[in-house]
Amino acid sequence: MNRRRFLKSSSAGFALSALNLPKFANAAGIAPKRVGLIGTGWYGKCDLLRLIQVAPIEVVSLCDVDSQMLSEAADIVASRQLSKKRPRTYGDYREMLKEKDLDIVLIDTPDHWHALPMIDAVKAGADVYVQKPTGVDVVESQAMLAAARKYGRVVQVGTQRRSTPHLVEARELIQEGKLGRIAYVELCCYYHMRAKGNPPDTNPPSHLDYEMWTGPAPMRPYNSFVHPRKWRAFMEYGNGIVGDMCVHMLDTARWMMDRGWPTKISSSGGIFVDKDSKANITDTQTATFDYGDMQMVWNHRSWGTAPDPDYPWAVIFYGEKGTLKASVHKYDFIPQDKNQKPIHKDVAFELEQYPEDKTEKGLEKHVAPAIRGHMKDFLSCIETRDKPVADIEQGHISSTSCILANLAMQLGRTLEWEPISHTVRGDHEANTLLARPYRSPWIHPDPESV
Repeated sequence: MNRRRFLKSSSAGFALSALNLPKFANAAGIAPKRVGLIGTGWYGKCDLLRLIQVAPIEVVSLCDVDSQMLSEAADIVASRQLSKKRPRTYGDYREMLKEKDLDIVLIDTPDHWHALPMIDAVKAGADVYVQKPTGVDVVESQAMLAAARKYGRVVQVGTQRRSTPHLVEARELIQEGKLGRIAYVELCCYYHMRAKGNPPDTNPPSHLDYEMWTGPAPMRPYNSFVHPRKWRAFMEYGNGIVGDMCVHMLDTARWMMDRGWPTKISSSGGIFVDKDSKANITDTQTATFDYGDMQMVWNHRSWGTAPDPDYPWAVIFYGEKGTLKASVHKYDFIPQDKNQKPIHKDVAFELEQYPEDKTEKGLEKHVAPAIRGHMKDFLSCIETRDKPVADIEQGHISSTSCILANLAMQLGRTLEWEPISHTVRGDHEANTLLARPYRSPWIHPDPESV
């Protein structure tokens, strides 16, 4: 690939800005950006520690409803950040934001806790990095977008495939027309990731504020699936594998092809195999995102084998001139013309540049470069006030499309989406389901009054 063309492309802008990041702290005495993290579990630490790697920020506040997890995270941050200071710790994000002394807030909570902290953070004057999906329902996500725009804050969504170096390169193949016309895109995940088993309900551990952990979601009996990490087993806290894994690949496909909202969304599936698990998310599901001239079709199975073992979680573009297979690990371009050479590229781990990645507990080493790129783009846009590569609006489109797929499956019919009015055309029942009921005393955000 022509290097000049790569660096000039808009999609690779983050790569260029990463080489010449604004100086957030310098000899002139400019203070480093003050950072707070809400949600100190697995991915909270993955995101925050990558941010520490790419900028001389000061982590001043951490928040989590699990006091044990919170204390451990504070110790890790103190050992990794330049100042070696231990951040302040909070059990309630509202108390943390009350200080109004944070430039940046990272939100890495379970999905049902994305919307309210994000909205409160931008109200407090912070720029925000929020994990995907943007919300657990359509109106939540819409309110997050409205709040970001109303308060003029930069919001980056954690769909970091847009900042994955080898996928930025793969995108250029599409942009340069090497695939020709693309009329079908396959999105898939065949990981055996659905929680198995039927653990007994128990009292929550003493170090977990389960009332606050549940927050606006329905109150379920506590069991070991709930916390930590296996909460995705329940639709009460998220949107199943579609909301977790499809959102990444749908977002990747939209970004690579410069596509916005699908016009029609349909889905079918259910619990067809693993009926004994306490999990209530589907183990099998298909969703079609129809763009009129093209379809993006998602499939997941948390059982059996993948059709292509080399690409069990992937996006596959079928073009008239060739096929492009892309995943977090690599990409392969297979041209239709046998006289052309296939192109293959593997992920670059960057372990020598960032040796701490080699031993960091729980880190997905192949994803670390993408998170760093995403953070660099976020930081650069904080300085310029431009929209980041995974701006909240883009996250909203991808997240809402996945939520609508689950609603289509629930209702058993195709939904026609009207992006301007944010309604399902001619479907009163579907429109009543765009906002989930909140558990008292929490109040569902309203896009008109955030």
